[in-house]
Amino acid sequence: MIRQIAVLCPDPAEPTYTTGTPAPIGAYRTLFAAFGVEVIAHPWVDPVPSGVDGVLATLAWGYHFQPQLWDQILATWDPSLPLVNPPQVLRWNTSKTYLQELGASGVTVIPTLTPAVASAEMLSAACDAFGTEDLVIKPLVSAGSHRTVRHRRGDPVPDPAVGAMVQPFLPSVNSEGELSLFYFAGRFSHAVRKRAAASDFRVQPQFGGLFETLVPEGEALHLAEAVLAAAPAGIVYARIDLIRRLDGRLALMELEAIEPDLYFAQSPDGGRGFAAAVLSHIAGQRETPPAAL
Repeated sequence: MIRQIAVLCPDPAEPTYTTGTPAPIGAYRTLFAAFGVEVIAHPWVDPVPSGVDGVLATLAWGYHFQPQLWDQILATWDPSLPLVNPPQVLRWNTSKTYLQELGASGVTVIPTLTPAVASAEMLSAACDAFGTEDLVIKPLVSAGSHRTVRHRRGDPVPDPAVGAMVQPFLPSVNSEGELSLFYFAGRFSHAVRKRAAASDFRVQPQFGGLFETLVPEGEALHLAEAVLAAAPAGIVYARIDLIRRLDGRLALMELEAIEPDLYFAQSPDGGRGFAAAVLSHIAGQRETPPAAL
């Protein structure tokens, strides 16, 4: 029987995210208590304590500040301790080069280049390749729009950066917005629409972004399911962000399988489907069925 799970949380030495942890941890404790399971908060940088039955990485905020340590932890994860999502999925999802991989498999994605950002000529060539005057540059390992910038042709060149990605800026982020679809154990749960403020291009609330509950149409559902089908096996929870490209096609912006905000308040069941999927995965790894109260 599953009695206790650990939720990986920010490094206590990194102040950027630690103050935001208590509220979501409290929500997880309430959610999993309905299944008779205790939740403990545990820094992702520290060894997981013995006695827990499984581990969630959903609050491992700040892993992108220490990517080598993050990768080492995942690469050496003890397979006898179920991690949700599995470590091989989290490693794959850490670098946004997965977008190019999914694109090569036939999934419609945002056009993405991964050069060393070093010259005006390179950025101008990217504008030409995308058919736009406006780019977005972000690190390949990033979260929460960290070090993400908008660049117009002719702007000063950003500091040289190896490990960056370049994409066209998509005006639909301010109109139709990002469409975020949530899947638990491969099944659609709920969706939200996130729009950037008119003066910005980032949808996070700290930048003025707004969100609302969404009932996705067939185009979005079909694409999201194609993304999951092309992604590595074993994904228990995922947020799939879609956006309208310059050519009018809906495309994958990001598949977040590490630490997404899951918007339980917009979920019809308040997140119980998520909890059941997590516990079922852990139980399957431990060959013990979960029991809901």
